[in-house]
Amino acid sequence: MVGGYGRGPDILHGVTIEVDRGEIAVIVGPNGAGKSTAMKAVFGMLNVHSGSVMFDGEDIRTLTPQARVAKGMGFVPQTHNIFTSMSVEDNLEMGAFLRKDDFADTMEQVYDLFPILKEKRNQHAGELSGGQRQQVAVGRALMTQPKLLMLDEPTAGVSPIVMDELFDRIIEVARTGISILMVEQNARQALEIADKGYVLVQGANAHTGTGKELLADPQVRKSFLGG
Repeated sequence: MVGGYGRGPDILHGVTIEVDRGEIAVIVGPNGAGKSTAMKAVFGMLNVHSGSVMFDGEDIRTLTPQARVAKGMGFVPQTHNIFTSMSVEDNLEMGAFLRKDDFADTMEQVYDLFPILKEKRNQHAGELSGGQRQQVAVGRALMTQPKLLMLDEPTAGVSPIVMDELFDRIIEVARTGISILMVEQNARQALEIADKGYVLVQGANAHTGTGKELLADPQVRKSFLGG
């Protein structure tokens, strides 16, 4: 993908990212590397000037984000990702707005994945802790029954314990056959659970491999993982 915002300069300079069914793919790299921009390009939130976005064998580059959700993409942005004045359950129901079927079973699956949300389902989402808000955001995206779940910095601002718990839940989601594409600042921990890892630098692929390969790569360790 080559692209950027509006008529501004390109931020992505030939980025290639791939995630197969049930895999966890992680994008890491320094600040300003284009990680979140790459995620937004996949979701249709900025212009891809050349290259393609293939989903289930179809080039969806011209589709709106809403149309991509209908195709099976779920996206959880880093901030402003819940309705704070609405209850937890109402937030989850909002995630099912495109569905015409009964989504009660999906709601129960989300509550099984995040039991604290069931306990607090009638509370305003704005009253929850940072980690619980992230659970609401992920749960709402899961209500769309996505084939691909995209997470932009899901552990930003949460404690190490909450981060580990969120990663455990992400692994559980992938085991159900949902693909995960994740931008993550906690690079070492994210690569430990990654089937595929992509290190971006200045809007281009710098290193690509399995999570284990990148964790073992001396150059990656020195440049991006603190040695």
